[in-house]
Amino acid sequence: MTQSHPRISKAVIPAAGLGTRFLPATKATPKEMLPVVDKPAIQYVVEEAVAAGLGDVLMVTGRNKRPLEDHFDRNYELESALQKKGDAGRLAKVQESSDLAMIHYVRQGDPKGLGHAVLCAAPHVGHEPFAVLLGDDLIDPRDPLLQRMIDVQEQYGGSVIALMEVAPEQIHLYGCAAVESTEDSDVVKVGGLVEKPDSADAPSNYAIIGRYVLDPHIFDILRKTEPGRGGEIQLTDALQRLAEDESVGGPVHGVVFKGRRYDTGDRGDYLRAIVRLACEREDLGPDFRTWLRSYVAEEM
Repeated sequence: MTQSHPRISKAVIPAAGLGTRFLPATKATPKEMLPVVDKPAIQYVVEEAVAAGLGDVLMVTGRNKRPLEDHFDRNYELESALQKKGDAGRLAKVQESSDLAMIHYVRQGDPKGLGHAVLCAAPHVGHEPFAVLLGDDLIDPRDPLLQRMIDVQEQYGGSVIALMEVAPEQIHLYGCAAVESTEDSDVVKVGGLVEKPDSADAPSNYAIIGRYVLDPHIFDILRKTEPGRGGEIQLTDALQRLAEDESVGGPVHGVVFKGRRYDTGDRGDYLRAIVRLACEREDLGPDFRTWLRSYVAEEM
């Protein structure tokens, strides 16, 4: 039965990680600011939130993350210089990021894990359901995953996580969900979750990817959640509590995503994401694809 639940209006983007897999590039530059073609990864994520109707965005940051704030702020000197040159195209691109959304910032003082980063958002979010978007996963705008998750949350209440089928030998890299089918082919009921299980112990090959729509009761659970895997407060552990007891904050459902996802959390996948996106650009794609075919042919 379809139910009525509060409309989601806020998005939380945890951005306090150190980006150690991309050292030395991230020694002085936040990993979220690494360019994917000609736009930092974090901007793709904010654009996704806005496209789903979430114009109130909170970034949970840490030390050395000031460039994030600068990127989404106005740069009057640069804008003035571009205006004097009559470069309307680049001026529009510069102004686009500062006009995207109402963006707020809070610092995660200690790097205690994703669950703790989400908990830092509690004062801003209040008692409303909200979305969490991780910057390592870029979702193609032609595949509106977040909007689908919001629709599912409005129908069922509780929390909704994004799931993707992966090869069994890869499941140890992800959080994993035990699921039951529902009347919707792309929606499953989540009965349990485990963080990065061994392949032999995984309840399924449904991996959790970096999109969540969460019931605000998650904050009460996170306050009581002890550090888990890696000595960090795991969001997966808190979601497990919601999944095993619906009276705490409603059920947990999963949306099975089969669209285009660009994983920028790994160096190899980051490069592949750039190539894929560049190939699909109208302004870059034709010439770039021609060069790429020639390069591959020569190398092989």
